Amino acid sequence: MKARSQSSSIPTRRFKSSSRKQMAERWSRARVLRELNRAANPKVRAKMAYFGVKVPKAHGISTPILHALARRIGKDHALAEQLWSSGIHEARILATLIGEPAKVTAMQMERWAREFDSWDIVDAACCYLYAGASSAWRQVQAWSSRREEFVKRAAFSLVAYLSYKDKQAPDARFERFLRVIEREAHDERNFVRKAVNWALRNIGKRNLRLNRSAIRAAERIRKQESRSARWIAADALRELRSDAVQRRLRRKAA
Repeated sequence: MKARSQSSSIPTRRFKSSSRKQMAERWSRARVLRELNRAANPKVRAKMAYFGVKVPKAHGISTPILHALARRIGKDHALAEQLWSSGIHEARILATLIGEPAKVTAMQMERWAREFDSWDIVDAACCYLYAGASSAWRQVQAWSSRREEFVKRAAFSLVAYLSYKDKQAPDARFERFLRVIEREAHDERNFVRKAVNWALRNIGKRNLRLNRSAIRAAERIRKQESRSARWIAADALRELRSDAVQRRLRRKAA
């Protein structure tokens, strides 16, 4: 009996390409919003305020579910823009997950930043989208002196992520930003001061040189006549001087 050709049971390359294209085309704004609506969980929604997320339009969907949906959709910058425009909290978080950093412009960053209304949206945008954008450092400088709470948080959240995501940035760039941290350490607003502290700690954990620079900055901040500044400094110094951080940085430098 003649053996069956293996190729007879394998779909052609054209079929596979067509199938992938059709699947991608199915992910429209309407379909994604339907998926989010089905995933809504009133219990999760009820807990959001407890964690400081107080937004008008939200379904209540856990982070793992949003990440799983983002993996199913794949990267799609145009769709990310459409989801952001919906104003729905989870749709906007999903937009940060499927957006493409290489396609992010300074104009888009500013447009989205003006609509930031919660810390988790800020941090998701900074982590998954803005840290890889060519305009990241320019926006950091612009946002660091803004009055809006979540726009200002974005400046320091973004630096916290850049401190380990931007492998090419020179130490001098982070050292200059330490002066910005000193300048803004007086801000008593919870979501700002926590981000200022986070940026200071992460800069100080990048390498030994920056650790010393961050410790000196924290010591100057501690002398400011501000409860926020004293908290930022004390918390940062506790971590940056810890044996665990010092051992890790020495191993990294060896």
